[in-house]
Amino acid sequence: QVQLVESGGGLVQPGGSLRLSCAASGFTFSTYSMDWHRQAPGKEREWVARISYDGNPIYYSDSVKGRFTITRDNAKNTVYLQMNSLKPEDSAVYYCKAVLINYWGQGTQVTVSS
Repeated sequence: QVQLVESGGGLVQPGGSLRLSCAASGFTFSTYSMDWHRQAPGKEREWVARISYDGNPIYYSDSVKGRFTITRDNAKNTVYLQMNSLKPEDSAVYYCKAVLINYWGQGTQVTVSS
C-alpha cells in the first residue's frame, strides 16, 4: 500500500534552514509528480511546491518562492524540501503527497521561533 514518511522537521530560529525528506513506497514513485503542502494551526492546508516526475518543471507558491527548493531522487524514492530564510509564518506541519494519489502521511512539524 501507499506510504509516505516525512522527516526532518524541528525547531529553528528565524532566518535558519531545514531540509525535509519524504520517503515514498507502494507506488511507482518515478512516474508521479510530487507536492509539498503545509498546515498551520487553525488554517487550511496550503500547497507549497510541486516537482514533476522527472524533476522538471517545478512550481512554488508565492509565499515560499526564492526561499524553498524542492528536489527528488527517483533512485531513492524520496522527495526533499530545502527551506532557507525561514520565517515564523512558515511554522506548520509539512506533508508530501503524490499528485493524483489520495493519501497523506503523518507529516513533520516545523516550528520557526526565537
